[in-house]
Amino acid sequence: MMLIPTHHFRDIERKPEYLQPEKCAPPPYPGPAGTMWFIRDGCGIACAVVTWFLVLYAEFVVLFVMLIPSRDYVYSIINGILFNLLAFLALASHCRAMLTDPGAVPKGNATKEFIESLQLKPGQVVYKCPKCCSIKPDRAHHCSVCKRCIRKMDHHCPWVNNCVGENNQKYFVLFTMYIALISLHALIMVGFHFLHCFEEDWTKCSYFSPPTTVILLILLCFEGLLFLIFTSVMFGTQVHSICTDETGIERLKRKQQPRERRGSWKAVKETFGGNFSPNWFNPFSGPYRPALRDEGWVRQLASSDNMETTTTEEEPSEERKDDEDSVEVTDE
Repeated sequence: MMLIPTHHFRDIERKPEYLQPEKCAPPPYPGPAGTMWFIRDGCGIACAVVTWFLVLYAEFVVLFVMLIPSRDYVYSIINGILFNLLAFLALASHCRAMLTDPGAVPKGNATKEFIESLQLKPGQVVYKCPKCCSIKPDRAHHCSVCKRCIRKMDHHCPWVNNCVGENNQKYFVLFTMYIALISLHALIMVGFHFLHCFEEDWTKCSYFSPPTTVILLILLCFEGLLFLIFTSVMFGTQVHSICTDETGIERLKRKQQPRERRGSWKAVKETFGGNFSPNWFNPFSGPYRPALRDEGWVRQLASSDNMETTTTEEEPSEERKDDEDSVEVTDE
């Protein structure tokens, strides 16, 4: 047998015992369905708190500086309802993105018994993550913050204190979309309010003094512009990743291994939960993700009819990823 690496043609020894699966602790008993997911990361928690504070600050300025003091009640009611609805959907999406399991692989499932239960066939291989002692399905990556392997991991976002992965990408997309919309809405209202106050007495435009009103509006304008640019870019990046069926990590690494890609529309439907409907924009409606079956843990090395071995490999570290990510097994 000869091992042909797919990168740099470097021979790498691959043996099933290299994994030492007997050293992996059995996976913990799975928690009940719907168990809350929360990452205890100080930086992420601080960023999440700042996100809520900024949204609530925008809520305060919009309501108590611009809308409630306005004499145009129809204008105030319509914009108040619209802004509060978008803010509620944004915060709800943030909570779902933060508290939803992004697709974590069970820890410690790289046991000898579990590997044997997969009944590997010739040409098949399973990868083990040496950091969390778990078998890594295809397109899964280890997150150093979550300390877990995440299926279809796009990136770790401190603003939602969680990874963006297979199970919560929809909520992250909705979060960026609704934040961009309320930022745009707030900027438009600030512009109209400045025009209105320039035409009338500033003391009649707000319950606060003119200098305080101007400072609050300028801060809101700066916040809205910053968040509009940031979340619009993130929203576009996520939609592009979904349509091309390529995560952010995969795009950065630019893997050369051929991979079957889903169609754009199919990938969008799987992410947002079925055919197009209002539920696509509902943060309380999630995509249906069936449990990973046994064959989901296994990767196919090459489509050769003459392969006679199965291998169990340790997932390479990031430093060796380009050299050792995949190996093709062929006959001499």
